[in-house]
Amino acid sequence: MFGSTAVLIFGLVAIPLVVFLYWPERGWLAYQRRNRDFAHRVLREDALKHLYKFEVEGFVSTLESVAGALQTSTDRVALLLVELEDAELTVCQGGTCHLTPAGRDYALHIIRVHRLWERHLAERTGFGELEWHRQAESMEHLLSFKEAESLAIELGYPPSDPHGDPIPDRNGHLASIECSSLSEAPIHSYVQIIHMEDEPETVYAQLLAEGLRPGMTLFLSEKNARLVRFWADGKELVLAPLLANNISVREVQTALDPTQTARRLAELSPGESAVVLQLSPAIRGLERRRLLDLGIVPGTSILAELKAPGDDPIAYRVRDTLIALRRKQADQILLEAKPSQEEAV
Repeated sequence: MFGSTAVLIFGLVAIPLVVFLYWPERGWLAYQRRNRDFAHRVLREDALKHLYKFEVEGFVSTLESVAGALQTSTDRVALLLVELEDAELTVCQGGTCHLTPAGRDYALHIIRVHRLWERHLAERTGFGELEWHRQAESMEHLLSFKEAESLAIELGYPPSDPHGDPIPDRNGHLASIECSSLSEAPIHSYVQIIHMEDEPETVYAQLLAEGLRPGMTLFLSEKNARLVRFWADGKELVLAPLLANNISVREVQTALDPTQTARRLAELSPGESAVVLQLSPAIRGLERRRLLDLGIVPGTSILAELKAPGDDPIAYRVRDTLIALRRKQADQILLEAKPSQEEAV
């Protein structure tokens, strides 16, 4: 009797355990296998990205450079490169590695997904700038070509990510951007930030902390081997050339004077009106879309109606419609400068 009971108990324990371990597609072993396969695919794709980046920047990829980028051993990378070569994605000769056309297309797909997802996070969610890259690093390995195309359609085929990097199209074509680093721009020139490199993250975070964003206008006043000095939104900033190299700019003609603090909507007194010059590049995503939907676009006249106790929120009249904006939002709406007395006359 005891033996039968023991067998029954063993069966009641063993059968669920076997199901838990070996159930096809849902068991623990299948789960571990999928995780292992995914981790290996991430390693393959990160290697392709590294090879593409070095190719674009004019560097030569080696076993050691790939191992350093992937933060893994050279032995593991050696096996990985053999695997990529067998798949006709790379060619390795004389200690250097290069992408084949198929490998380049694969790398561009990963880059496309990454930049599309960053754009999605910037425009459709409330995630902050420092989160865009981290989230996209994971998502770039998950979306198929078809899913990436659906995302591009949803976003309206954006030409660039929120950092200013061009997004490859579905055919793998990558538009070139004519720009130079801030440290290379001419002295006493007005330039617009076209791109801010988001790696390394510590450098990117420092640039954000200075209030810099793609789309901002700067005035370059001084540069030498030790520093780059410029004006942005009425503030004089100084960066080391190494940091300035992470900012890409191009010369522009501008109505904004970077040496002066831009006039903000929140500064209007009740009864005072002004014309919108632009929305600050710092305001993005759903909040920017809401302001545009309210009709707050360049050239729109806005009248300040009244302020709540504590000056927040503030009521404005826009195109015969009364709207309320928080002071923080109104501070991100830049206005045309007041005309001088001579111009007013």
